[in-house]
Amino acid sequence: MNMQGLRTALKTLTLLQVPGKESEELSEALPWFPVVGLFLGLLLYVVSMIWGIWSPLHWPAGIALLLVVVEVWLTGGLHLDGLADWADSFGAYGEKEKMLAIMKDTRIGAFGVLALVLALMAKWIGFERLLSSGSTIWVVAIFTLSRSMMVDLITTRSYARSGGGTARAFVEGASSRHRCVSHLLSLTVCLVFGPLGFALFGLAWLMTRLFGMYCQRWFGGITGDLLGAENEIVGTSLLIVCAFAGESLVRYTGWRWIL
Repeated sequence: MNMQGLRTALKTLTLLQVPGKESEELSEALPWFPVVGLFLGLLLYVVSMIWGIWSPLHWPAGIALLLVVVEVWLTGGLHLDGLADWADSFGAYGEKEKMLAIMKDTRIGAFGVLALVLALMAKWIGFERLLSSGSTIWVVAIFTLSRSMMVDLITTRSYARSGGGTARAFVEGASSRHRCVSHLLSLTVCLVFGPLGFALFGLAWLMTRLFGMYCQRWFGGITGDLLGAENEIVGTSLLIVCAFAGESLVRYTGWRWIL
């Protein structure tokens, strides 16, 4: 791991520009993916805390909307774009080449619009629930895991397109070493959250493996759009799971409750 890889990971996953030279091998950014997720999660948590301290209004729904806006702004909506493109591919009814062509099209269709609306609504509802129950700290684990699972998908699946693409350089240079380092870092973050953190890791890993099997079956591998879709599916699903637990999530955060 080197700082050049971190700069590449930040440029790939966010709109943040960090001065300095980037890694020549894009795959060297992969171990840094969960670190970028950790940074994004901490930033959203800090934003929620600052708003809660300085705002005279007790308005969880408003703060939740702010978190959605901040996330979209920081990431440039990159992964949401992948989710929309993947959803649009449903219109090809299983024809591989047509599905890949639809995802490459810059235009957005009805399925893509619906996917975006549903995803943003789910994020807003999830954030609001975590804020209301005092469990906002879990966004740190969620964002770390969603980015780490992108590495899992990259290192276990082939690239679907015959030509070039955004994700090809990452996939071709990826190795099990990148996956191990990425998961080790995300598991370290989960350690802070206690047994439920490890359970969340297991759930994220299971969803990623199932999605990877789906990608291999219908697309012949993965693309940049499918990676973005996977990040949104895993991240939003974990957010809803944590939100569903509500106030009980706070009581079982960490290790003290089992001592």
